[in-house]
Amino acid sequence: MGRILALDIGQKRIGLAVTDPLQIIATPLDTIHVSNIWEYLGKYIKENQVQMAVVGLPVQSNGKPSDAMRYVKPFVKKFQQTFPHIAINTYDERFTSVMAHAAIRESGANRKVRQDKALADKVSATLLLQSYMLHRENS
Repeated sequence: MGRILALDIGQKRIGLAVTDPLQIIATPLDTIHVSNIWEYLGKYIKENQVQMAVVGLPVQSNGKPSDAMRYVKPFVKKFQQTFPHIAINTYDERFTSVMAHAAIRESGANRKVRQDKALADKVSATLLLQSYMLHRENS
């Protein structure tokens, strides 16, 4: 078994989360600027046994794709070409950003920490990964 890597794709940053090797616990990994993501992923995947990647699908509350889909589709295609040995799935990320901000706020974090967009991105990726794992377990 290997890790599952979750990616929350944004226009400027990509939030990353990962499971442990037994795929039990999802934890925040990092937030990477989009210009550095391929170098980062190459190194991370080389050093860690990644079995699968999950990319958040940006869907509006009405179920239709959001504008951010224009970043996600090309990313998924390039990921498949760059890492053909790693399965990639997409998963509805509809409310992860809202839940991430709520979780950070409820943690008692100060205002400066609450406004840290990089923190919100990796928390969103973690929530995406937890949701994906729960869905997979219940399917």
